[in-house]
Amino acid sequence: MATVSQRDECKTSGTEDQLRMEEGGSLGCCGFILYVLSLLAIVVTFPFSLCLCIKVVQEYERAVIFRLGRILSGGAKGPGLFFIIPCMDSYTKVDLRTVSFDVPPQEVLTRDSVTVAVDAVVYYRVQNATMSITNVEDANRSTRLLAATTLRNVLGTKNLAEILSDREAISHLMQSSLDEATDPWGVKVERVEVKDVRLPVQLQRAMAAEAEAAREARAKVIAAEGEQKASRALKEAAEIITESPAALQLRYLQTLNSISAEKNSTIIFPLPIDLMQGFMQRGGGGGSRL
Repeated sequence: MATVSQRDECKTSGTEDQLRMEEGGSLGCCGFILYVLSLLAIVVTFPFSLCLCIKVVQEYERAVIFRLGRILSGGAKGPGLFFIIPCMDSYTKVDLRTVSFDVPPQEVLTRDSVTVAVDAVVYYRVQNATMSITNVEDANRSTRLLAATTLRNVLGTKNLAEILSDREAISHLMQSSLDEATDPWGVKVERVEVKDVRLPVQLQRAMAAEAEAAREARAKVIAAEGEQKASRALKEAAEIITESPAALQLRYLQTLNSISAEKNSTIIFPLPIDLMQGFMQRGGGGGSRL
């Protein structure tokens, strides 16, 4: 409902501006007399009067002309040359280029009761020069103040985790809110970017400790999984070697080769398992007799 009412107000204000432009043609009796006298002064002082009557605006500028306090019909003039009557007309130049400004760091209390300092950058441009002059006193200053207020309002509804992870969504929400609010001013907000989120020192330490604990737990889990896989592989290798005595002898030779390569003074030769099995069987039989 609020959006519909704002659009209706915009249409109403646009209609009023159009009526005022149309009424600008009727200057009244005093205005007509002043108009004639001004033209006579221009003709008498010609060509010197051209320096005061002819003005130039650049490609990226528009001139909003007021004649006796009323906007001339046809809206803003430019780019190029335009003609004014010095005694009756006054004009204001409006820059249509995209302007960027930094929103100062705002102390915001998030929804989960955490105080953070957040700053942003806003890009906007004037899309209607006449509305930016007639509907607001200072479009640039008003947009800056509104951006700071909108930043606090939007971040106050978010958790700390959402602010840290969903910056793009927050930027889009701010851009749409600012664009809707500045539309009656003839200002188009093109982009909003959240630059930095500053956390309290104690909270930074707590988050760092939490992240370190999570990394240590993950490392222990990975090490345990590695040991489990290694034990399974060793078990399978032992079963394969047990099935083939020749493979066990080759393993002995590989062990001797690795020991001799290290230049050790003492080398231990393991006995074959076949010889040990005879003694083990005799020992087992004696134990059973006892």
